Amino acid sequence: MGTRGREIVGAGAKEIVDLLNKALADEWLAYYQYWVGALVAKGPMRPNVQAELTEHANDELKHAGMLAERIIQLGGTPILNPSQWAKLSGCGYDEPKDPHTLKLLEQNIKGEQCAIVTYNTILKKVMVEKDPITFNLVRKILEDEVEHEQDLQDLEEDIKLR
Repeated sequence: MGTRGREIVGAGAKEIVDLLNKALADEWLAYYQYWVGALVAKGPMRPNVQAELTEHANDELKHAGMLAERIIQLGGTPILNPSQWAKLSGCGYDEPKDPHTLKLLEQNIKGEQCAIVTYNTILKKVMVEKDPITFNLVRKILEDEVEHEQDLQDLEEDIKLR
């Protein structure tokens, strides 16, 4: 992003970059949690759960790209070392030790709920800072995370009703 684009954000750019890097760490961990969960899943409705987890993994990877691009536009540097993901993450990584489909869904619902809180917090911050570009990007990601939570809860309910 050019000089005028950065002027929109002003002095708050560093704080926004830090928040976006924290969210970026969450997205990478969420991507891996979904991706590996789809591979190891066992139990009721496995094909459905695997398909949903794979779709969500792809969305999380897309979110990571969106965040990294915005961080660069704001004059920052996206996380360069994967060892930093767990250190910076607000939502963490829930290792899928139990591959049962219900357990995987529970873990990922928890992750989505954390992501919803994270993006809602960022949204409030960029509204105050009057950064419409980051606001629209974060709003779109938040929309996806809310949809993910609902998708996972619907699958969880379907399995429990079987």
